[in-house]
Amino acid sequence: MTFLILLAFIGMLAGVFLLVKMSPYEFAESITKSFAGRPKPIAKQIEEINHPQKPKGIKKIIQDAKEVLKMTGKSGKFAALCALSFFLLVVGILICIFISNYFMLPVLAVGMALLPFWYILFTSHSYKKMMNNEIETALSIITTSYLRNESIITAVEENIDYLNPPVADVFRSFLMETNLISSDVKKAHAEMKPRLNNDIFHEWVDAAIACQDDKTIKSTLTPIISKLSDMRIVAAELDYLMYEPLKEFITIALLLVGNIPLIYFLNKDWYSVLVNTDFGKGILAVCVLVLFISLAAVIRLTKPVEYRR
Repeated sequence: MTFLILLAFIGMLAGVFLLVKMSPYEFAESITKSFAGRPKPIAKQIEEINHPQKPKGIKKIIQDAKEVLKMTGKSGKFAALCALSFFLLVVGILICIFISNYFMLPVLAVGMALLPFWYILFTSHSYKKMMNNEIETALSIITTSYLRNESIITAVEENIDYLNPPVADVFRSFLMETNLISSDVKKAHAEMKPRLNNDIFHEWVDAAIACQDDKTIKSTLTPIISKLSDMRIVAAELDYLMYEPLKEFITIALLLVGNIPLIYFLNKDWYSVLVNTDFGKGILAVCVLVLFISLAAVIRLTKPVEYRR
């Protein structure tokens, strides 16, 4: 009976979308888009500046995912990500209703809603590694040229064709600023800093600004770049150890989920107690909760090595 009610509900929704000639994706995106760009009141902005609070829990996961999208130049897809999260939340609710396990409903709904954000955070780790390698390459060749000709503009012009995005875009904007807008090299350097979220890059920019006043300290640029090399070596040595929790999580998760059908073949009475009684449904809800908490912890532990000043 529950299955028929769900089927009728899905059919009704499909009919409504067909009548208004709109896809579910467009509907969810139009709803989330209105909240994505809503400006905060001035009083709330002042309160956040005077008393900053670090986000925790779900709010931190969503904010970190939003920052990753901004860092990768995909801020416009945040609304689509929220739409996918809402869709998975509904799917989780429907699954719990279908299996008549209402203990699991909040756990599965929230967990599935967070899956897109966890995926963004997990895939950002490889992006950060690539970004660190690109920054190391760019700063190394530009610094080598700068030590030779003592002109940062000439050094960037000589090597801009060898750089890859998004680092190349930052230095191209630097050249446009110095060649077409203003000859103030220090100002152009300062405008480069917020375009890449990397502490070593920021330190290199500060040193390059100082070199404009005193050319004799240009030798300080090379030790700064060596920090990126040291960080890459440490990351390579710890790469296996960082992904060890992920391997263990996958193994334990498969064993936990695989035990449910295994119980069915071993003892059908035990399986009936597990899926049909309140006690068994509560155990399943706790197991799913542990899986989601473990997944969040694993994603946090597999973050790449980063330098902090």
